[in-house]
Amino acid sequence: MSDVAPQSLPPAAPKPLRMVLVVACALLDADGRVLIAKRPEGKALAGLWEFPGGKLEAGERPEAALIRELHEELGITVKEACLAPLTFASHAYDDFHLLMPLYVCRRWDGFVSAREGQELKWVAPARLRDYPMPPADEPLIPHLIALQA
Repeated sequence: MSDVAPQSLPPAAPKPLRMVLVVACALLDADGRVLIAKRPEGKALAGLWEFPGGKLEAGERPEAALIRELHEELGITVKEACLAPLTFASHAYDDFHLLMPLYVCRRWDGFVSAREGQELKWVAPARLRDYPMPPADEPLIPHLIALQA
């Protein structure tokens, strides 16, 4: 028998969250307003407003994913040269960690239309906080406000 008291094991480290990479775009119109979309019913975070974009497909570059998503969601054509990286968000949700680069785009071809049934609004950056957004999107707002300063 040993005279050594049993040591308690350190608490198990939390299970690492899977990383999800999503790209987003702040489309800016001639008046400096940014486009936001309301997440439709039946989707996670339904009813919250967000910047257009979406998940990357396997092997897809962020810029290519954003060009694809903007065409699918809004019916517009964007050239990669018109996408300017602005900042990114990093947010831990309950079951995944979201990493979301935000690009700014001031030029595109076509007319913005809601192709997935989502509600769209053009909003002055200073008014973005008037619209409830997912936690990952909220830290992006000051960067968009600073663009207008």
